[in-house]
Amino acid sequence: MKETIRAFGSRFPTRMRWLGASILLGALAGWPVWTGATAPEVSPPTTPVVDPIEELTEVMVEAREPRYVSPTRRDQIGRIWAPVMINGRGPFRLVLDTGASHSAITALVALALGIPTDRSPPVILRGVTGFATVPTIRVDTLSIGDVAVDQAILPIVPDALGGAEGVLGSEGLLGKRIFIDFRHDRINIAYSKNERSGPGFVSVPFHSMRGTLVVVDGFVGQVRCKAIIDTGGQATIANNALKEALARIATAPRFKIDTIVGATKDIQQGELMATPAIGLGSITIHDPGVTFGDLYIFKQWRLTNEPAILIGMDTLGLLDTLIIDYRRHELQLRMLNAS
Repeated sequence: MKETIRAFGSRFPTRMRWLGASILLGALAGWPVWTGATAPEVSPPTTPVVDPIEELTEVMVEAREPRYVSPTRRDQIGRIWAPVMINGRGPFRLVLDTGASHSAITALVALALGIPTDRSPPVILRGVTGFATVPTIRVDTLSIGDVAVDQAILPIVPDALGGAEGVLGSEGLLGKRIFIDFRHDRINIAYSKNERSGPGFVSVPFHSMRGTLVVVDGFVGQVRCKAIIDTGGQATIANNALKEALARIATAPRFKIDTIVGATKDIQQGELMATPAIGLGSITIHDPGVTFGDLYIFKQWRLTNEPAILIGMDTLGLLDTLIIDYRRHELQLRMLNAS
């Protein structure tokens, strides 16, 4: 049975791309690469303030519902935040990012944990639109559900999607099952029990690239492509190889220049244009516009020569339920109109 997702006809005015498409820590494999880099310090406040943990908690309580998982609507792009404990404190709201190889936090979280940023070397952070040298902290534990990462090195990022307090990367997700319920503001990460999809769900197999990157063999119109599930990115973007392949089949539609801002604050431009339907297994996605460009991340992933597209939260947030089962290598998707 074919299932169809129709994105909203009007595009969102701001197309802000957060790290999604990968936090690549260029220095973790070879510590000497950090030569001469000076990490900016997080200075303590000069006037008395409340405990940062309490301040963060207060923000969480006062924030409008939903607190963690919200769907895509006409006026906002959906999000997936995870309640993460760090060194036994929290929970902190980190963006679940299936495109990120490592977790990261904002400077405010480092301050709340009371860990100076000058005790571990900085790293090179590689995002969607560029790279930057950022400070790090080392934590004893990072945990959510059945995921537990010990002695983690966390980069300090300047920003996170929608005001979150960092990003939850893919380390520790092997063999796990992520359950995301957009309707009921629920996220759960547990060991996979090899469960098949339930009634009303559509199963889409995926394979892994670069470790835990979730890649589906998809189509855009008649063009076969690699479709990467990117829960950390707002907008759906594609490489120039896909644009050129589509242009060989039909005349390229009119476009407008689209600005993409990554987590490193680097800016790149692309071409926002109408595209044919996107096919993922038995699911068809009608997206009114995808941004095409020669983006930095495609070069890092060596995906410049073959058609590739990153499916962002503008589309994923239209689902009722999203399950990512790393043991089964399977997406289990439930549409909003499923009974």
